[in-house]
Amino acid sequence: MSFTVAVNSAEQTRAVGQVLAAKLRAGDLVMLSGGLGAGKTTFTQGIGAGLQVKGRVSSPTFIVARVHPSLVGGPDLIHADAYRIKDLTDLETLDLDSTLEEAITVIEWGEGKTEQLSADRLEIEIHREHGGVATSSDGVVDLAEMDDGKRTITIRPLGKRWDATDWERMFSAFEDGQEK
Repeated sequence: MSFTVAVNSAEQTRAVGQVLAAKLRAGDLVMLSGGLGAGKTTFTQGIGAGLQVKGRVSSPTFIVARVHPSLVGGPDLIHADAYRIKDLTDLETLDLDSTLEEAITVIEWGEGKTEQLSADRLEIEIHREHGGVATSSDGVVDLAEMDDGKRTITIRPLGKRWDATDWERMFSAFEDGQEK
């Protein structure tokens, strides 16, 4: 079973993350996949805002993992990037299993690498269309025009933890990509 939400902007991508954050609790694992620039970190920014964590949520690509402590007594947010992880030995160096039960762990690029951390997890794919038309004004290319902000966010819950979740109701405000 999976559920798909359509969004039209980075702000809406963050808003979907923020709505999801209200359902997350300590011990939850969220695995994010999608191409470069799909919005994985943007989505995690929404989760961080919803959890009210300390610090700016930014891409952990070069840091590999960041801890964002809760400002309101909730669980910490662990934001990790498994892009450079090649095998289980590399994964063990992140020591994610030691904080998994007490934090909410979001892993970018974790597919095929981090599933063994928890049978109960959310696998979320963020998809954006590639291409677009770059406009030029006075010889300067406006790359912002190439990304219209439209994304499809597919949430696949795995394990008993998510059995009672009413995904359709949770994200009804985003029907047809229009936040209400």
